[in-house]
Amino acid sequence: MKEKINVLVLPSDKTGVGKFRSVDPHVFLQNLYPDDFHVDIDYEPQINNMEYWKKYKIVHAHRTIGMDYDMAPRIIEWLKSIGIVVIVDLDDYWLPTKEHPIHNIIVQNKIDEKIKANLKVASYVTTTTDIFANEIKKLNKNVIVFPNAINPKELQFNQPTPPSDKIRVGWLGGSSHLHDLELLGGFVQKNSDINDKLQYVICGFDTRGTVTEINPQTGEQKQREILPHETVWARYEEIFTTNYQTIDDDYKKNLLEFKEGEYKSGNDLPYVRVWTKPVTTYAMNYSKFDISLAPIKNHIFNRMKSQLKVIEAGFYKKALIASEIGPYTIDLVHCLKNGEFNEEGNAILIPENRNHSDWSKSIKKLVQNPHMIKELGERLYNTVKDKYDLNIVTKNRAEFYKSLIK
Repeated sequence: MKEKINVLVLPSDKTGVGKFRSVDPHVFLQNLYPDDFHVDIDYEPQINNMEYWKKYKIVHAHRTIGMDYDMAPRIIEWLKSIGIVVIVDLDDYWLPTKEHPIHNIIVQNKIDEKIKANLKVASYVTTTTDIFANEIKKLNKNVIVFPNAINPKELQFNQPTPPSDKIRVGWLGGSSHLHDLELLGGFVQKNSDINDKLQYVICGFDTRGTVTEINPQTGEQKQREILPHETVWARYEEIFTTNYQTIDDDYKKNLLEFKEGEYKSGNDLPYVRVWTKPVTTYAMNYSKFDISLAPIKNHIFNRMKSQLKVIEAGFYKKALIASEIGPYTIDLVHCLKNGEFNEEGNAILIPENRNHSDWSKSIKKLVQNPHMIKELGERLYNTVKDKYDLNIVTKNRAEFYKSLIK
């Protein structure tokens, strides 16, 4: 009986990135290849216990090992010295831009430099796209791409989209995208002549968090809970409602109470707020709209991102309108030529110099040609359904891991 390859997986969190980059890929590896691999997933590795490490052939860590970034490179070097292959996975560029909420924390603690130190000493680095891989190769030439992938049988990717008299335009994301959504260029107001046919949907709404207040006289810092109207989600909502002008006073009053719960029937409203869901169910929100928006500002952090929004929209057969930047140029082909739909395209791509006008124009084009919403969804599904199926990506991972252990 052949010896199994023992793999230790060290996720960086129990939320989104942990699921897509660490947990799901290796649970699939264990389940699909039980005779070849034994996988342990540990959120609190026994850093100083040498015997703990010695039973593994491969250690896969997202971003770093343990909580102490300064110690991580020394741990990686020691693991390599006793014959363990150390794979460091990275899904986001190490230094967010200044507009990102955690930029200052990263810089103050030199976390970007510490992440790069881990990458330099790793046996291999895995990441999400060839674009990011080429950037990482400046630090470590041993880079392998395993894209984010979907389990096509996972319940949250198989929710039916209920029928509606309106065409629903949605965005799903997190709290670091204000500058991305500002690219939409007043699109709701510009489409005032067709807004009676549309419903705008924001998914992921979340009022949790803290604010740090600094006393200007003493410099003393105090943290307090953020008030709902101070959150970035309130700013998002202003974009999707033209500062609440597209809704009536009663609904505005209801929204500004920031209480979870549905207001009347969501089918008739010009705008719908959908509250945040855990990573195990968040993708169900794609069933709440017909057209998915994916605007991103052109800077290095966004160019190195994964194409997860493309993959998710594709598995849900949604028409996608996206920025013609970085990860969204990998699989997407613009479907308009001289203003007419062509058969080669699977999405609408917005060039950077057309942000001021083409988000609203593209939505209007789809409203005027509703059959193309379904058609683009089918084309996008056909683009992603095999390439980003977790079964297929796991097969490639298994072959790679086996090649490391001779």
